[in-house]
Amino acid sequence: MKTAFKRALCAATILGASALALAARAQVPVEQLAQPPADARHYTILSKGGTHGHIELWNTADGALMERDSMNLRGQKFEMDQSTAIGPDGMAKAITVRGFTPNGDVGETFAVTGGKASWKSQVDAGSAAYASPAMYVPAGGAFASNTIALVEALLRSPDKSVALLPGGRASAERLTTIEIGEGATRKKVVCWAISGLGNSPFPVWATEDGKFFGAVVGLGILPHGYEGSLDALNDAQDKAMAARSPELVRTLLKTPAGAVAFTHVRAFLPGDRWAEDQTVIVDKGVIAKVGASASTPAPAGAEVIDGKGKTLVPGLWDSHMHVGDDSTGPLLLSLGVTSARDPGNDNALTVARAERRAKGELLIPKVYPSSLIDGKGPNTAQVATAVGSLDEAIAAVRKAKEMGFTGVKFYGTFTPAWVAPAAAEAHKLGLHVHGHLPAGMRTQEAIDAGYDEVTHIYFVMMEAMPDDVVKTSNGINRFEGTGRYAKDVDLNAEPMKSLIAKMAAKHIVSDPTLVVAEGLFVPENGDLSAAYAPYVGTLPPATERGFRQGGFVPPKGVTRADYRASFKKLSQLVYAMHKAGVPIVAGTDGSGMELVRELELYVDAGFTPAEALDAATIVPARNVGVDKTTGSITVGKTADLVLVEGDPSKHIGDLRNTRTVMMGGKLMDADALRKAAGFSGRPKVVQ
Repeated sequence: MKTAFKRALCAATILGASALALAARAQVPVEQLAQPPADARHYTILSKGGTHGHIELWNTADGALMERDSMNLRGQKFEMDQSTAIGPDGMAKAITVRGFTPNGDVGETFAVTGGKASWKSQVDAGSAAYASPAMYVPAGGAFASNTIALVEALLRSPDKSVALLPGGRASAERLTTIEIGEGATRKKVVCWAISGLGNSPFPVWATEDGKFFGAVVGLGILPHGYEGSLDALNDAQDKAMAARSPELVRTLLKTPAGAVAFTHVRAFLPGDRWAEDQTVIVDKGVIAKVGASASTPAPAGAEVIDGKGKTLVPGLWDSHMHVGDDSTGPLLLSLGVTSARDPGNDNALTVARAERRAKGELLIPKVYPSSLIDGKGPNTAQVATAVGSLDEAIAAVRKAKEMGFTGVKFYGTFTPAWVAPAAAEAHKLGLHVHGHLPAGMRTQEAIDAGYDEVTHIYFVMMEAMPDDVVKTSNGINRFEGTGRYAKDVDLNAEPMKSLIAKMAAKHIVSDPTLVVAEGLFVPENGDLSAAYAPYVGTLPPATERGFRQGGFVPPKGVTRADYRASFKKLSQLVYAMHKAGVPIVAGTDGSGMELVRELELYVDAGFTPAEALDAATIVPARNVGVDKTTGSITVGKTADLVLVEGDPSKHIGDLRNTRTVMMGGKLMDADALRKAAGFSGRPKVVQ
């Protein structure tokens, strides 16, 4: 959740990178933050799920741009202000950020004085000579000011390009223009794709004279009065970005002229068996033969891929991937992910992407989507179909079936009494039922009401949480409560003993996203995340600063040591479920780069590398009912395969070392995919 939110909110740190924090600092209380004047410019932070917060912008007497943000995203509170002064070269010459987020204090400063730029953020401090114009990209900061400063500098630039601090370069490319609003408020706005901050370009909207208008990146930031334009802007930018995708299919996806033979590979075969010196032959998109290389010759005319020193594994699955946009495709494929389960997204865009993939216009793994259904309230999920009655809930379930989805995901504000009838309708239609726990519901109650799968390990642990945590589990307490109490839960005693037994007996699946829990509970600011450490040096500096983001700040009476102990207990819970026979499916709820770290955490908890790999191959295929056609290296199955350098039977992290990816029998070069996905090189080998 945490990483997915960060991606949705800011798309590359320009919109505030989820405001990394340093708990040791004394944060500025709400009452001391700047108070906007009556004539401040008002922006709304919104999504399909409703309004999540507000932004006020105004200019001070000395010309600085002031911003005051207030947001509540499913119980996560963001309160901050920012002052931005622009220098004579059009770049920020001074920035001061104050306030707090779930990560704690957001204090950050930047200043240019005497030909020197200096900054201090929650994760780093540094300086550089300032001899030519460059725009500082804060590690955190307010949601609009940083976007305004950079976008307007880009659009003023003759070549639509600007140097960045602490490093890198941003550029802007014009995508499309539409008209929005009605009557006197009708105006033309231009969509620009901004590159250089993250893996891929992301869209921002400006007026015709080059002034920032708004942005829609999961959450929308739109001027007051234009909130009704959210869908139109989202649709227009998606179509404009999609126009680039057919060329990626043409250049990156190769259809073999005949058979393909992977020779002399170490192969991960059914039955958790690592077989040495194997040849795997693919013909017409399916696995045609598997056997020892000495007795399995490549067919005449076959394309031979020498696998000496390499390992062939089934295509990986990310079972918790909220697809962001078309750029998600090359990124996931470069990581060896050929199948993904999307547990909640913009339904219309999900359907459109599936249609374009079927037409050969989109390079992306096969996606198995669920429709996210939530109740109405301040903590409604931002991409949810929000329902206000049981009849509406049933209608939403039926709509999911009509749209071709494979499941429904119920969320935290969904009314507990609606779960059983809604789940029954879903099962009648052949849909998988999973999700967060509705607030007030314990894990066994959700299973008894019809859940086939429980999303996130902290919702499995919710069975043992105190009543006050269970009642508020659709807000910040699903994290803070678990962090406070999980460390003291005895997994071999009630109620967890009965829960684990029930999940095993009923084959209730767990989608633990353990890597999310690690990011929430373990690191302090400045700690390099183990999930992202291998990618340092391959992405823009603005992105890599986020690799040192700390976890959520523990509440009063709880320490980081408590949070770390609770994370350890959550890891033990994943292993206890696995040992009891509960199906575990690996997912990231992030960018996808976290998937191998998820598997490393399973191995750390006690899984064998083979068992961990099962959680990202055959088990998720079985979970969505396609294990007869994919998920393993088996004759007759679709050829979804990944060739990696190294030996994941001993070091599961070697799965990051992708070299060749095959999806549906079609070949892709992993390095070319990485380049298309915005990486400058291969990840580091981690042992």
